[in-house]
Amino acid sequence: MYQTSVRHVLASFALLTGAALVATPTSADPDRTPPPGGVYKLKPGIFVAQGVSCGNPPNVAIRRYDGKGISSAHSRACIARILSKRRSGYGSLYRVSQSCIDAGAGPAKRVVERQTIDIPDALNFTIRSQGNTTYRYCPIRELPARLRAAG
Repeated sequence: MYQTSVRHVLASFALLTGAALVATPTSADPDRTPPPGGVYKLKPGIFVAQGVSCGNPPNVAIRRYDGKGISSAHSRACIARILSKRRSGYGSLYRVSQSCIDAGAGPAKRVVERQTIDIPDALNFTIRSQGNTTYRYCPIRELPARLRAAG
């Protein structure tokens, strides 16, 4: 009798566990985007200025990290070269020389800019050399359609 009760409890538990897995909402799906990495160890994708919604950010508030550099709506193919790196709180403070094509699209010259980037973790950064603007990572599902392919 005891073994039968245990079997029934285990079978019920297995059914409930399976039902819970099937009922899991899609928002709980695992993140299939690339992990943090590259020159800054940030999560590749779209970042928006702190306080700006991921759902409809203006171009001026958007930055894109592709593992090589941080571009804006008016630059692309950015490549950051680290000049120095030191610990800063829980993260790192980088002094870099970043070269970018100075246009969002079409032909343009490459420009070089020195920047100071503070990276406390893989989902946030502050560009100290541009007025201390802080940016946060936006998951693809929160971005407007125009930015999903870029994320």
